[in-house]
Amino acid sequence: MTGEERGPDVGLGDWTPESLDVPGEVRAVVSAPHPVLSRAADEVDPTAKETVQLAADLIATMRVSPGCVGLAAPQVGVGARVFAVDVTGHPKAVTVHGTFVLCNARVVEATRWKPGREGCMSVPDLTGDVKRASRLVVEGDLPGSGEPVRLVTDGFEARALQHEIDHCAGLLFLDRVAGAHAVYQRKVYL
Repeated sequence: MTGEERGPDVGLGDWTPESLDVPGEVRAVVSAPHPVLSRAADEVDPTAKETVQLAADLIATMRVSPGCVGLAAPQVGVGARVFAVDVTGHPKAVTVHGTFVLCNARVVEATRWKPGREGCMSVPDLTGDVKRASRLVVEGDLPGSGEPVRLVTDGFEARALQHEIDHCAGLLFLDRVAGAHAVYQRKVYL
């Protein structure tokens, strides 16, 4: 389905993590240089039982990880194009869609590029300055129902979405920094 067929903004509707109807289990997060982090992940069937369980597990893992605003399947060792995001309560967040999971997500529009500092659970000792779009339109599918969505977001939530979509493409934030001068030792551990 194209963006025009989906309309200008087809949000999450009444989808909530509880819509998955399965309990999530906390999974171990893998660190670079684990090979799954550098491979493009496979598309998934968003209605498949294993995709729904993975979605629930990503949310459970994210919720027990202090400071975590997003987690992609490759970060828990699964080469699938699935990720969870929740920037609720983050001081830099303006637009907030709450907790959600997207399958097979892709950026369809990216504008207003700005640099910003990023960290990652899979690269625990470093942060880096990455230039990302501060206005973003993303399309993907909801786990469970398979319903297509089109999210329009900006600022910090847009950055989090791009970071997780990169994980699904086999990229880390380190692949996006301008050079070694833009990488820093993490000073605060959450």
